[in-house]
Amino acid sequence: MPISEELFERACRVIPGGVNSPVRAFRRLGRAPFFVTRAAGAHLWDEDGREYIDYVGTWGPAILGHAPECVISAVQQMVPAGLGYGIPTRVEVDMAEHLCRVLPCMDKVRMTNSGTEATMSAVRLARGFTGRPYIIKFAGCYHGHVDSLLVSAGSGALTHGEPDSAGIPAEFASLTIVLPYNDSAAVEQAFRRYPGQIAGVIVEPYPGNAGFYLPKPGYLEQLREITAREGAVLIFDEVMTGFRISPSGVIGKTGITPDLVTLGKVIGGGLPVGAFGGRRDIMDCLSPLGPVYQAGTLSGNPVAMAAGLAQLRYLEQHRCHDRLESLGARLEEGVRAALHDLQLPLTFKRSGSMFCLFFTTQDVFDLDSAMTADFGMFRRYFLSMLDQGVYVAPSPYETGFLSTAHTEADVDATVQAMRTALQAAKEA
Repeated sequence: MPISEELFERACRVIPGGVNSPVRAFRRLGRAPFFVTRAAGAHLWDEDGREYIDYVGTWGPAILGHAPECVISAVQQMVPAGLGYGIPTRVEVDMAEHLCRVLPCMDKVRMTNSGTEATMSAVRLARGFTGRPYIIKFAGCYHGHVDSLLVSAGSGALTHGEPDSAGIPAEFASLTIVLPYNDSAAVEQAFRRYPGQIAGVIVEPYPGNAGFYLPKPGYLEQLREITAREGAVLIFDEVMTGFRISPSGVIGKTGITPDLVTLGKVIGGGLPVGAFGGRRDIMDCLSPLGPVYQAGTLSGNPVAMAAGLAQLRYLEQHRCHDRLESLGARLEEGVRAALHDLQLPLTFKRSGSMFCLFFTTQDVFDLDSAMTADFGMFRRYFLSMLDQGVYVAPSPYETGFLSTAHTEADVDATVQAMRTALQAAKEA
């Protein structure tokens, strides 16, 4: 028996489903997950000695690839001084100053331990600042496993066909208004129906948890205009897109300034980190200055701060987003050529280093259109890619990620593998 299968059998006896995050289980794919023993650059090696070109990238954080020297060095320098203190350190101030300098919307920021904590705290802050109860979110946008936001969620919830979770009282979800993404009229209608009661709007400006798709022209601008007009807080969830889409995320790419932004993934350098920040008057409502309580024993952990800050500084100093755009364009050109040659009019979306191949011939711009993807075709494609040593996300509702560690040869080999996998998926 392969070592990964043996490990999965052991894991299933002591961990629910054998995994610590649901999508890792490969449950609908007809095989056990592989277990990683090490990673370097753009490659992974499993317990059975197989090597893979990796396009999951720890689900986004590995923008410089796995184990980049600058991050490893920063961690090695920090660890001998201790793993955490529960009291302020210089490096968390350095991190906060960096984030506030590069993000136009950020006057102040508070660190958390995960993206879920960041979105949960931002929503609480919006309610505390406005004194209003309702939050608008959008179907297919995933903001972590917060009770009141796990309503028409994306990501792993979609993989299992259960966009809502058991264990969430209806009362929690009742204060969340779920609207279709890219539907401006629905937002206007919601504000008319609940006048003076909507605390905020939280949105993945470029959704990445039901696949990856983009806003229609003017849509984000409309969200900014109506929230400003109605006195509601606009929250951009850039846990996934932050420092990926551009040196300052979607905010920098579009020039649209939200009131609050949530961050994670890239800013941790591979360690558990989240953050939320924005307008000074809103952030000053947080305890100990204001009445909105938020806390975390490990928030601002010095090792995580050192890792994340090293990665962010490297990205900035080496103008890495030029490299990421070049690789992304090369991959997109190859994918589109393969689809054309194979006469497969599937939908491909990309911005910067984020991309998704949808197994549908429809354009994809919201959850409903993303859900038209043919799962059977995706499954055949995924298994063929894995057999050829290319690891893409084990779900048709996830985003692919490039890193600066990918080479042109990696991308070209991936496109060739895609041709083989797409042909197999088409013929079955």
